Amino acid sequence: MAAGEGHPGSTTDHGGTGTAVVRSDSEDLPVGSVVTASGRISRAEEYKEPSRADQPFTPVQMTRLDEALTLASRETGLRFSVYLGDLGPEPSARVAELHDQIEGSSEAVLVAVSPGQRFVEVLSGAEARTRLPDRGAKLAVMSMVASFKEGDLLGGLLSGLRMLADQAGGRRRTR
Repeated sequence: MAAGEGHPGSTTDHGGTGTAVVRSDSEDLPVGSVVTASGRISRAEEYKEPSRADQPFTPVQMTRLDEALTLASRETGLRFSVYLGDLGPEPSARVAELHDQIEGSSEAVLVAVSPGQRFVEVLSGAEARTRLPDRGAKLAVMSMVASFKEGDLLGGLLSGLRMLADQAGGRRRTR
């Protein structure tokens, strides 16, 4: 072993290609950190339960929403998704961007809700749009907004998903 090789505080050169790595002494590391055998610094952090104020739904409510999304997708063969949060200065453009990120976006239906911006939009891909007319999506949005005004975010999303799935109809059979 060459002088200083593999010891904390040393510089290691791996064959002349790449970048030299300087290992720090363990005394320089923050509490809860350690240099692993590979030279990587691993750090432990205390787990903190997210505060209720940071979460719009309880775990039980999240389960209900997940079940509604699964059921709507399974019944129709379309990919239903919900986005809840701030949509930035151009909400419609952000919704389109989020929709495009969904795998199989042609069959995707995105329900985007930004309570702080008082914005709700349903965006359907090309294939989904043939089965989910704009009128049906608008009715679902109106139903969701009515629930949201009453302070029932979860109820609005659940009823909106049911309405959208009903409008889209059952899974299409392929020959």
